[in-house]
Amino acid sequence: MNGFSSEGYIIDQDYFDEYEYRTMRASINGCGWIAAYNIRHYLGHGIGFETVMHEMDLMHSLRIPGPTTMPVMRAYLKKYIPAMTEHTGREKAREASVTSRAGILRYSEADVPHFISFIREDGGAFRFFNVNDGLEDFTSAMEMFFTTHVLPGHYVSVFVL
Repeated sequence: MNGFSSEGYIIDQDYFDEYEYRTMRASINGCGWIAAYNIRHYLGHGIGFETVMHEMDLMHSLRIPGPTTMPVMRAYLKKYIPAMTEHTGREKAREASVTSRAGILRYSEADVPHFISFIREDGGAFRFFNVNDGLEDFTSAMEMFFTTHVLPGHYVSVFVL
């Protein structure tokens, strides 16, 4: 299946049309479970993406179309990655991200709420997954990512290790 990096990270949710998440095609609203899967993959948890997707889907109390909610993301991360801490607000999220080794960022990409995952690379730059078309898997300084993608005036939260 396409949509994966050579190391097994999910880098492009567009390839998940055949899967359903919250009564929709996962290619439309799968960014939350994809970010959670990528962090678990980074940590070596050895979990399949379908298991992550299915469990997070069932954590939503209403069977309606929609994205991953923040309460579900918090509960899932607390269950499997309790060491992750949440920082809310653009500046707090930026400061926490710059010093992290990996994380999940919730922000608006092209005015659409979006979850992405990132990991620190050797040398201090960060590798970002599933940002948008053309930026499925790339490396950048965190400060540059915030300047170009995490715009002021939007809700921002980050879970970091």
